[in-house]
Amino acid sequence: MTMPVTLALLAASVACAAFLAWLERRPVEPGRVRLLPTTPLIFVSIFVALMMLVHVVNLLGFRTGS
Repeated sequence: MTMPVTLALLAASVACAAFLAWLERRPVEPGRVRLLPTTPLIFVSIFVALMMLVHVVNLLGFRTGS
């Protein structure tokens, strides 16, 4: 994966996490069920962002694994 693709995925996952966190903080309307489980999706998007950050560090020439 190239650097621009990795940075695009990193930006998209951070934006997704921010949007989902905003949805999570909205006031609850009584009687309305939320159809989108935001908390697990926030964790997934943060995990993807972390993996992309590690990949950027690897693309810059640093070794992060064994």
